[in-house]
Amino acid sequence: MRRFICLTLALALLATTPGTAWALTGVAPIPGPVVRAFDPPSVKWGSGHRGVDLLGAPGESVVAAAGGTVTYAAVLAGRGVLVISHGELRTTYEPVKATVKVGDKVAAGDVVGKLDDGHACPGGTCLHWGLKRGDEYLDPLSLLDHLQVRLLPASAKAVAKKLADGRKTAISSGEGIPGLFTMPTDGALGSPFGMRFHPIFHEWRMHSGVDIGGSCGQDIRAAAPGKVESVGYDDSGGHRLVIDHGVIGGHRLRTHYLHAQGYSVTAGQAVARGQVVGKVGSTGWSTGCHLHFSVSVDGAYVDPAGYL
Repeated sequence: MRRFICLTLALALLATTPGTAWALTGVAPIPGPVVRAFDPPSVKWGSGHRGVDLLGAPGESVVAAAGGTVTYAAVLAGRGVLVISHGELRTTYEPVKATVKVGDKVAAGDVVGKLDDGHACPGGTCLHWGLKRGDEYLDPLSLLDHLQVRLLPASAKAVAKKLADGRKTAISSGEGIPGLFTMPTDGALGSPFGMRFHPIFHEWRMHSGVDIGGSCGQDIRAAAPGKVESVGYDDSGGHRLVIDHGVIGGHRLRTHYLHAQGYSVTAGQAVARGQVVGKVGSTGWSTGCHLHFSVSVDGAYVDPAGYL
């Protein structure tokens, strides 16, 4: 199963013939594979495909492909459309329930909305992602010149469905998707997920995450794009942060960060992957500076090692 899921991620990050490279580079707005490629019409009024379709799931978080300003966020012809301006270029996303408004500044990887129903494609629901310069349609995959993306053929409905189902099964089974989350701080993995002999209370207790070694004051970074759900303090976890990463593979994923010196983000704030959100500390029930990192799926803790 692990090999299969790695293949799923590889398909999401492999490529067709590279397009034009722009000064602007970015990230894919959702992690799903390409199921329909850019196929511009030979004439402006002709038929074609003026963007790419990425396989996703309704409710899945959509992130900004690059930094810019929201210039349109409304329902058009019955579908939610979002436009972000990046100077001479602008990216478009549909169908999306926007969580940002016109005039908002966003960074690459910031959550800007949720994928909505309304754009069927092989395997399920797709996000139509576009790129324009003036009235000219461009291939949005050209923004991903640091990646390679392999196109699934239009006839590959069974393959696309298998990829989507495999992602859902991996999350449901607790196996996880390797590489979905990046390491939230620099350091070696220490105490693993599962039952352990508690270092303070000297009894067997469930350890709901993994401990990552680090120095006090070391940066803690968001493991993936998302929105801060809560920032608080309690006796056991000390300074605690929860980030909601939306629905992935039909399941809601959250990451939890404990024992920090403190956090620099607030509830409701959108965060990008790798954004510094706090500093490593030793607050709460802790015997030294480290980060306790947990992953929950639909509210139940799972082994974070399957996602790193």
